[in-house]
Amino acid sequence: MLESLSLDGRVIVITGGGTGLGLAMVRALARAGANLCIAGRRPGPIDDAAGEVQKMGREALAIPTDISDSAQVDRLISQTVEHFGQIDVLINNAALVSSNVRKPIWDITDSEWRQAIDVNLGGAFYCSRAAAKPMADRGQGKIINVASGFGLRGGRDIYMYCCSKGGVIQLTRVLSFSLARHGITANTIVPGFIPTEATDSDIRATLPASGDFLPTGRLGLPEDLGPVAVFLSSPASDYMTGEMILVDGGGLAAGIAPTGHAPLIPLED
Repeated sequence: MLESLSLDGRVIVITGGGTGLGLAMVRALARAGANLCIAGRRPGPIDDAAGEVQKMGREALAIPTDISDSAQVDRLISQTVEHFGQIDVLINNAALVSSNVRKPIWDITDSEWRQAIDVNLGGAFYCSRAAAKPMADRGQGKIINVASGFGLRGGRDIYMYCCSKGGVIQLTRVLSFSLARHGITANTIVPGFIPTEATDSDIRATLPASGDFLPTGRLGLPEDLGPVAVFLSSPASDYMTGEMILVDGGGLAAGIAPTGHAPLIPLED
């Protein structure tokens, strides 16, 4: 059974793979046997991530990419195919986390709105578009989109992030319906409240201070996403498409209210 979770020989492209959730997934995927192309805007973090993968005995490329620029995305995919000969899995993880801030709608500028949509939703679309053709030519492939619990519910004054992540979930559904006939699956990972370096300072105010109001009693860790990424990248998930896997400590099921407020109650049975 464990053989179905092996990623030996698989080539995986992951965006935003130099830090936070992306780096945790990179480490897990490499441990499972994958060769990786790691994309991100800043060369330093993705170079370091590629170095970690290579120390595990796997191949790795680091390609600086702004996913809001379709030309850079096309270059990312073409260079990956040129180097590895194929792409088995695409993980659309990169996002503009700074759009996860509270701001009255009348203070949101056109440029702020467009930038968030272009990166969070447009980037996932551009990467999926570029990777889908070589996958279809081989008759197989997997696309994994990373959304957010805010893509399934409203957040007070969090317009760009909620709308763009909701769009990512819908993109997954359309991809799964449209590409299944080409042997390509598409699924979504939906993380909950997982603090990272990117959620420091003002952005941290959109997250609860602790996991007290989550059924699990704790906030998530980036490492919680690694095994899920391995599963969705592996043959074990071949019969899944168009699905969401929530990694949120039960937050959407019974945790903090959509308004961002919860009553003060003792945590007792």
